[in-house]
Order: sequence, then C-alpha cells, then structure tokens
Amino acid sequence: MAYKEYTTVTGIAGPLLVVEKTENVKYGEIARIKTGDGRERRGRVLEVDGGRALVQLFEGSMGLNLRDSSVRFIGKPLEMGMSPDVMGRIFDGIGAPKDGGGDIIAEKYLDINGEPLNPSARDYPSEFIQTGISTIDAMNTLVRGQKLPIFSGAGLPHNALAAQIARQATVLSGNSKSSGKSNGAGDKFAVVFAAMGITFEEAAFFEKDFKATGAIERAVLFINLADDPVIERIATPRVALTCAEYLAFEKDMHVLVIVTDMTNYCEALRQISAARKEVPGRRGYPGYMYTDLSQIYERAGRIKNKKGSITFFPILTMPEDDKTHPIPDLTGYITEGQIILARELHRSGIYPPVDVLPSLSRLKDKGIGEGKTREDHSNVTSQLFAAYARGKEAKELAVILGEAALSDADKKFASFAEIFETGYVNQGMTDRSIEETLDLGWQLLKDLPREELKRVKPEQIEKYMK
Repeated sequence: MAYKEYTTVTGIAGPLLVVEKTENVKYGEIARIKTGDGRERRGRVLEVDGGRALVQLFEGSMGLNLRDSSVRFIGKPLEMGMSPDVMGRIFDGIGAPKDGGGDIIAEKYLDINGEPLNPSARDYPSEFIQTGISTIDAMNTLVRGQKLPIFSGAGLPHNALAAQIARQATVLSGNSKSSGKSNGAGDKFAVVFAAMGITFEEAAFFEKDFKATGAIERAVLFINLADDPVIERIATPRVALTCAEYLAFEKDMHVLVIVTDMTNYCEALRQISAARKEVPGRRGYPGYMYTDLSQIYERAGRIKNKKGSITFFPILTMPEDDKTHPIPDLTGYITEGQIILARELHRSGIYPPVDVLPSLSRLKDKGIGEGKTREDHSNVTSQLFAAYARGKEAKELAVILGEAALSDADKKFASFAEIFETGYVNQGMTDRSIEETLDLGWQLLKDLPREELKRVKPEQIEKYMK
C-alpha cells in the first residue's frame, strides 16, 4: 500500500521531528523517516495539532537534515506479532528478535497500547504464588493477579532478586514440592521479563542466568539497553504486557510479569516531556506520570470467566533511597503493597535484604490459609512479625540505655531479631517451599518464652513447634 510522503520537515530537536501540512495523522501512529542517503528510520507520533505532527524517533536524529528528509505515516500503531513461539525467545525493547532465532511467524498482531482492565470485569485475586523467598511467601504473600512492586536502591541486589524470582517461579510452576496448591501443579505458567535501561553486562547476566537454569524455556525476555533510544524504553513495558495479555487471556496461562527498572522508564518519560517543553511537575517529572503509570500497572490482574492471569512484579530504584520520591510514591498509590529492600541489611551481608517491617502485601490474607498454604500461615507470620518488631525496639533501646537496662524478655527478643535476620531473612540463592518457610518460623519461635506467644493458637504450638 502506498502512503503519502511528506517533505515538510520544519524542525529537528533532539529525538523529535516536526512535520507540517499533514493529513489524517493520528496519535501513536508509526512513521517511517527517509534520510538523504536512502536509509530509513522509524518514529512514533507523540502529538498532533491540526496539520502539524510531532514525531519521536526510535533511532535518534543524528545525520538527519531538514532539506533531505521525508516522512511517511503508515496508519497503524506499534504492533508486535504474537504466537506461542514467543516462549523461550529474547526480544529488544520494541519486540524485535535479538537472539538470532529469526522472526516470529505471527498468529496475530496486537497493538502494544492496550487498555487497563475494566474494573467490572476483574476477578478478585485469591491464589497463592510461591516465589521461594521466605520474606515474600510468608510475610508479604504474592497472589495471582496482584501488583506487588519491589522498592530498591542504587547498588542493592534487585537484579539478582528479579532473576531468582523469575527462575524459581518458573521451576516451581509444575513442581509438587510446593504442595500442589500454590502455583497450581499442572497449570500452564510463564514468566515475561522486561529490563529497561540496563547495561550490557546486566543484560548478559540476565540472559546467561535464564539460559543456564533452563528458565528460558518458560520465559519471554525483553531487553532495552541504556544506550537504546528513549522512545524504545517507553514502549518496553507495554510490549511486555501485550505479550503477557496474549499468553494469559488467549492461551490460558498464568503469567508473572517482572519489569526492572521502572525508575529508568520514568526518567525516559521526563526526558521526552522536557523535549516537548511541557510544564514540569514534582522534581521535573510530567504531571501526567500518575496516569501513565496507572495505564501500565492496571493492565495486570484476573478477568472473570478467563482461566489465565497476569501478576505484575515491577522493580524500581528509589533515588537517594527516598520513599517519598514521586516514582515510589505514585507507584505505592496504584499497586497493592510494596516489598522494600534495606541498605543496612545488604551491608550486613544478608540476601535478599528485604526489610520486613515496612513491607506490605495488601492481598496477603486472600492467598493464604488452609487449602491454599497451611492453616497456621497467618498466625505464625503474625507472631514472627510482632516478635521481630519488639526485638528491633529492644535493640534500639539498648543502644540508648545500655543492655543492662533491658529486661530478660527484652534480651530474648533482641536476640530473636538478630537470629531472624541471619537465619530467616538471609537465605542466599536457596529455594524454600512454603512448608520449609513456615517450619523455620516455628523453629525460631522456640527460643521465646511460651507466655509471649500470644498470636498463635495453643494447638498450633503443640502441632508445629517440634
């Protein structure tokens, strides 16, 4: 099909191109830009004002000039070809294969700019997902269809944690070791992993880890490098979620979507906003960032009368470890909890350095209990949380008043806090089933006075505290 070619390029500013006297151009439409030497680049329409179109270039504007450049608008948004063959493949940030395996023979093409799920069509999340991480599975339980972000910081091991969760969730999906009640033994389970703005070394780490452990067979990877175009970074989470929607709602799979790092996505959003000379909001981020993030996060969930589900695990690094920064702040409003990584625990050599006390899963109670995990799950984790909180308070009091000022009970709780961090939070790269996690919790509670265990039932103590 022939498309009208415009030679009315009147402005080039960074990655932006201004085309005048256009007709019937739509927002989000893909443009093909022809340079003076005959090469072709791609772009996406960011804004339309009458006959003027603002185009964001995927490959950058270096080498373009106003006189020799021409633009064709192809009448379609950015799409990705979908088929079951996407499993086990590695793509770039806009869905083009980068693993040398050739193009996907598409069953259908889907617009990456999908819609958030209709609230009236949503089904309530209620099924436990086992990640193999004790502080998540027991204390901040992940439920199918949930949006549960990880708040990290620069230099913390969030990349290793993301790869571990993706690997263990994939391995455990059909594994009877998880009691057959968590990831659903026999259910079709997949991981869609998207990385944005990462270095070449980080990309190599993810690809090597997925291939070496065999997790790649049930995963789809989207990799956007730090030197890739900014507009590609904006598209990456949308491409990943489009792939997840296809697998979940058309192929009836349970999909875990892990996206890292949403901070790089928001920085790209700010960069494009500045190039468009928009009025900045908090800390220079665009005022519509909340709406933009919600359009991404709200594509996850469960739909009534559909077998599949999308569980979303976004990871973001908090600038200067500031939880009030706009990125974690807005993310916290949209999602159902947060898992926070602590720099103090990381410095102590604890991995994963999950800070249990400020972390939260708002849907935890919907995914645990008899028939899902174990009948003692809620009580034992509540007791662990209370004991750990009291132990941390006792340790802080000892710093101020000295250890001699502590009662015997306080000393035991302070000791418990240390053992909890080194023996429970700290698990390295090992994979713990929910039974192992709960049994370990009971073992730690043995050292506390029996009269202080007020959150567990006496019959549970007799049954599980061996």
